[in-house]
Amino acid sequence: MLSVCDKVVLVVSCGYDIMMPQCRLILSSEDIQRLEKEIPVAGFLEEDLETDRYMTGRFLIAMPGMMDDRFQRTVIYMCAHGPDGAMGLVINKPLDSITFPDLLEQLEIPVPPAGEGIDVLFGGPVETGRGFVLHSPDYMHDATLVVDDEVALTATVDVLKAMADGSGPKQHLLALGYAGWEGGQLDDEIKANGWLSVDADPKLLFDVDADAKWEQAMGKIGIDPSMLSDEAGHA
Repeated sequence: MLSVCDKVVLVVSCGYDIMMPQCRLILSSEDIQRLEKEIPVAGFLEEDLETDRYMTGRFLIAMPGMMDDRFQRTVIYMCAHGPDGAMGLVINKPLDSITFPDLLEQLEIPVPPAGEGIDVLFGGPVETGRGFVLHSPDYMHDATLVVDDEVALTATVDVLKAMADGSGPKQHLLALGYAGWEGGQLDDEIKANGWLSVDADPKLLFDVDADAKWEQAMGKIGIDPSMLSDEAGHA
């Protein structure tokens, strides 16, 4: 099990290009081999002090004036934020072009009827072929990253198998891709009024419908979105 000071392990590496209209999944033999490996990606969580967590475990909320349409009205759960960079997952943008059963079929994992109810989210524009599962800590794998006491992150094919057979985490979100920033970049975007932040809570993360998360996240700060100016900095 990884601590917050270890590198994020990114493992599920599918051949999806979510920007393609037909969004066909093509997995080569090399892709399948990579699915069984842990692929560490440098640049995240290289902090020397575990207490220096910045915004790890918080929600990042796009301001109404967000100019990048990929992030308009998004809520991002911050998995890592340190001096060398930041990484988070968009939690309120379901993909229409791919389903959980589609993904399981391509990985040759039996598709249970319950799989129809699991959404696949647009996690961000970086490495859109990689899968990530944010989940409750009742499921743990050797490659699980514990973000805080109530949320963990696993990016191995094992968690997909567990979700399919019913032995996976009780609460979970599956996303393809992630949002990433270089060192200091996110801080600059926040100073430019591109983002707000608030403490995350599992109920909003796992239980609230995707289309209601942005307004409810704003409500946690006590802000009525209609009262905000659209002239905010952009990310």
